[in-house]
Amino acid sequence: MENNTESNQNTERKDPKKEMPKKRLPAGQTPPPAGRNMFIWLMIFTFLVLWYIFSLNDGNGFFGGSPEIDYSHFREELKENNIRQVHVQGERITGELIQPRQLRISRQDTTFYNDFSTFMPSFGDDQLLAILEESGVRLSAEPESQNYWWYIIIFSFPLLLFLIIGFIFYRRLQAQGRGMMNIGQSQARLQRPENNKTKFADVAGHEGAKTELKEIIEFLKDPSHFQELGAKLPKGILLVGPPGTGKTLFARAVAGEAGLPFFTITGSDFMEMFVGVGAKRVREMFKKAKEMSPSIIFVDEIDSIGRSRGAGLGGGHDEREQTLNQLLSELDGFEPTENVVVMAATNRPDILDKALLRPGRFDRQITIDLPSQDTRVAILKIHARNKPLDEDVDFDKIARATPGFSGADIENLLNEASLLAGRVKRKSISMNDIEKARDKVIMGLEREGMNIDHDEKKLIAYHEAGHALVATVLPNADPVHKVTIIPRGRAMGVTQQLPQKEKYLYNKEYLLDRLAVIMGGRAAEELIFDTSTSGAQNDLQQVSKMARKMVMDWGMSEKFGHMSFGTNQEEVFLGRDMTKQKEFSDETAREIDEEVQKISREAYARAMTSLTKHRNVLDRIAKLLLEKEEISGEVVTSLLNHKEN
Repeated sequence: MENNTESNQNTERKDPKKEMPKKRLPAGQTPPPAGRNMFIWLMIFTFLVLWYIFSLNDGNGFFGGSPEIDYSHFREELKENNIRQVHVQGERITGELIQPRQLRISRQDTTFYNDFSTFMPSFGDDQLLAILEESGVRLSAEPESQNYWWYIIIFSFPLLLFLIIGFIFYRRLQAQGRGMMNIGQSQARLQRPENNKTKFADVAGHEGAKTELKEIIEFLKDPSHFQELGAKLPKGILLVGPPGTGKTLFARAVAGEAGLPFFTITGSDFMEMFVGVGAKRVREMFKKAKEMSPSIIFVDEIDSIGRSRGAGLGGGHDEREQTLNQLLSELDGFEPTENVVVMAATNRPDILDKALLRPGRFDRQITIDLPSQDTRVAILKIHARNKPLDEDVDFDKIARATPGFSGADIENLLNEASLLAGRVKRKSISMNDIEKARDKVIMGLEREGMNIDHDEKKLIAYHEAGHALVATVLPNADPVHKVTIIPRGRAMGVTQQLPQKEKYLYNKEYLLDRLAVIMGGRAAEELIFDTSTSGAQNDLQQVSKMARKMVMDWGMSEKFGHMSFGTNQEEVFLGRDMTKQKEFSDETAREIDEEVQKISREAYARAMTSLTKHRNVLDRIAKLLLEKEEISGEVVTSLLNHKEN
């Protein structure tokens, strides 16, 4: 299970410059993006101009014009002496009739027209002038128009449109501070003391880390006491810990307790496509912090820019290395009177450059580890402050049922329980909601719509019953909490075990019983059905991995005794060797494989012995699972005790 980071308490980030008051919008209404109205009017104007140009080109004017008739129709009207006057412009002929004519618009509608227009054929008409004189038609003419400036407008308009749109986007980038002229400006966001309400009371546990950080706060507020003793303010504090343990929350708590200007930035904010931009942003950030000292700078995910320098597998990275060099230079450049503390957080301290970690830069490294059971109780109480809970909610039981959960995981657990309670329109959260939320977080959603036939369901029930029975029989195994054959996530069934207390060391007896419990499912398959299934894939992977670590890392093999074969390898991208030379021979590797196989076989044999001895209990557990699909660990224990009594 992946542990996610700190409790997500959003801190409002505001620009240090005072903003002008803005007009309030009605509830639910959002302001239109910059330039949208201008763009709409520009498109309307473009449409009208093009319409006007085409209408002129068509000769009908802006609001329509004379209907167009065939040239042969025009000659017929001349023969009938029904034309009063004619105007010729190039090949275009317009005129006025003496008697209006009927024009069919559609199948049902007709209209009358008096004016008309037509075009001279391309081969000309030598008799037209004579016919006009003979008919007494008044004739006027003008040369064909040479409106080249219309073509200039038509061809230049797309360019003008492109320039206007580009100007709009440029203004928007400038407003967001990402213009080309501001590309080297610091991206650090200033959080003023009055806006930061997070205190150490909002952080549960980690008393040792709080003590270290409180000392920094006291030094910033009153450095004279420490300076009398010859002490210097630590320049850098590195918060190290797994994701979700509260590193960022600790940084906000330090800023809230100190009441000082707090600059926040992530390592990726320094990176840019242009070399040297990151280094300039580092200089600008430290310049602002020094101007407002005493102050605190917090760099989250510092491993983005603080990785070890070197060629590595894919070569160096000039921009990141220059940014790191500038950061190292700034950390060394503090004057005694400049009370600026740099805090940073990472969950990968192993990849950081050694020059960054030496004393004088990051003087202190504070580990924020996964919370213990007592700390999980305190975290639950913090996140349950604004949640209505039923009286049956037991924080101690929840904390015992969530080993390995980080603060972020616990917050997510209670949020999922709130959603489950809200789904059925309840006004408070019950213990059952939290149990369901825990199953959802650990195992995933229930897989609905799976048509599992009776034979497969029976096989799954015996597989999980095998795990549960072996865990209940063996003395060093963790107690069974729940057994279920409801498909969740990628698992067709799950047997949950919860430790009675927090474990930090695992003895050999516990590990051997753990291996036997994992083998219980495969042993039950072969005992009852005389076959093996693919459902034991994950079990076998766990057994192989744990048995190999017992032999190679933990010195728990009878053949090799107290030896470790050093299987860890350096990261390739750090510029280390791609592979590490083996510290043992091929013959030793073969013997290691034999020892791993021996431990796995012994675990399987112990599981089979336990199931064979308590075969009737195995059958009863499987029968109950087929009926109810889910039973508690207490039911398994009672079935075993009833058989023994």
